Amino acid sequence: MPTPFTALIVVDVQNDFCPGGALAVPDGAAVVPVINEMVPRYANVVLTQDWHPAGHASFASAHAGKAPFEMTTMPYGPQVLWPDHCVQGTEGAALHKDLFIPQAQLIIRKGYHVGVDSYSAFREADRVTHTGLAGYLRERGITEVHVVGLATDFCVAWTAMDAVAAGFSASVIESACRGIDLGGSMARAWSDLEAAGVRRI
Repeated sequence: MPTPFTALIVVDVQNDFCPGGALAVPDGAAVVPVINEMVPRYANVVLTQDWHPAGHASFASAHAGKAPFEMTTMPYGPQVLWPDHCVQGTEGAALHKDLFIPQAQLIIRKGYHVGVDSYSAFREADRVTHTGLAGYLRERGITEVHVVGLATDFCVAWTAMDAVAAGFSASVIESACRGIDLGGSMARAWSDLEAAGVRRI
């Protein structure tokens, strides 16, 4: 159960990650009613949005001859190339219309640097550029985070593991997440989460 020192982090419940979107997570919209039901239990809620400029380096369309879901190497390491998605100001980048979280106090937008992808709500994929979320949570006395949303094996997992690295206790609420499962990425994510000390609840 959440305490006054627990924050719920709702990750990327956006149109492009839901059915019909540019990078739809299978059954992605199913998280919306689950999250809406649990939100009233939390005094502290943070939302995240993927928020890419057009031509972002993580888009396959930005790399000649590359197709979505192929790999490339960026200055910070291996990078999955995605379909164009969650472009700033588009309907695809908007939060799902049925998501109802009026008490959310903060929206963290990530992936807005054109040359660096960003899965985690805490640190971008270069692993050195911070979003400021850790400082925000610490200043509010938060010691624990519960992470939900899309997609389990990418943005949810990276957010939860980075929460632990930043000194917070972290749990992923499995019923309120859905994954992409790209080449076994779901199994790897759960293994990595367990190794990092993230609880699966």
